[in-house]
Amino acid sequence: MSISKLAVAFYNLENLFDTINDPHKLDDDFTAKGDLHWDENRYAKKLKKLAKVISKLGKVETGQSPSLVGVAEVENKKVLQDLVAQKSLRNLDYDFVHFNSPDERGIDTALLYRKSDFEVINSKAITFYVENDPGVRDFTRDILHVNGKLQGMPVHILVNHWPSRRNGAETTEYKRIAAAVKNREIIAEILLKEPEARVIVMGDFNDNPHSEAIKNHLVKTDLYNPMIFLLTRYEGSLNHRFNWHLFDQIILSNNWMKAYDNPLEYVKSDIYAEHYLTEYEGKYKGNPFRTYAGPNYLGGYSDHFPVYTVFKYEEVPS
Repeated sequence: MSISKLAVAFYNLENLFDTINDPHKLDDDFTAKGDLHWDENRYAKKLKKLAKVISKLGKVETGQSPSLVGVAEVENKKVLQDLVAQKSLRNLDYDFVHFNSPDERGIDTALLYRKSDFEVINSKAITFYVENDPGVRDFTRDILHVNGKLQGMPVHILVNHWPSRRNGAETTEYKRIAAAVKNREIIAEILLKEPEARVIVMGDFNDNPHSEAIKNHLVKTDLYNPMIFLLTRYEGSLNHRFNWHLFDQIILSNNWMKAYDNPLEYVKSDIYAEHYLTEYEGKYKGNPFRTYAGPNYLGGYSDHFPVYTVFKYEEVPS
């Protein structure tokens, strides 16, 4: 038997909208007549670029494209169908799990998976209730729970996109704590039925590894956050006002870490911040090369770098 590796990734795709106006969503900007002048040409360029990135996540370490990719900020099933149909991905046997969420902007989470590596057993979207003001609900993203088999190993994946810091990190912190608590409730339900369950909690948490919601409300003794070592003054997955943050994280249950008798063992985590994904010059040099800066079209990839985690396993000859 030979040792093989696979990658699990997460990528915030920065407003992957189609060009069709949906009257039930706040997507007017992302139309040809909208403020952002979003048209089929810009949409096609973004799809091509995102697909290229996804195909490369973890490939240096594993020799192949990622087995699983959690994504955030996708509008609907159509954009996911268009994404996996791109030249960089279309022959890699990707499918996806997606549910529409109650988010006011119409942006959802989803999970891309290679059917040769992952089998979906069941999936559901889990809503958590949080308020902006007393009695006023904040319609935020659901938590996507996918139960399946990764290289034959049963796993549970929770894909998150937590409430933003738009009105201030401290002012909105209670919302992300509520999201952390809901994740803990889901994990508790999983472990009640499967005490040895392997869990992956991934997402754009809008919080850093040392933030209150992550460190003290999500990551208990049964979870390990390898991303805690990746955030520095000079590196992260996004940059805001010349400060690096690592909102994009992949957190694991401890059983991925066993160094013996472990059929699917954790190897490493990293930020995919290749030069072509960055601003090349100017005061924002080195930052993620985004699609828009305010209303200005830049034509980049995303305002986030993707993150990924590598696992190793013994491949049984067929």
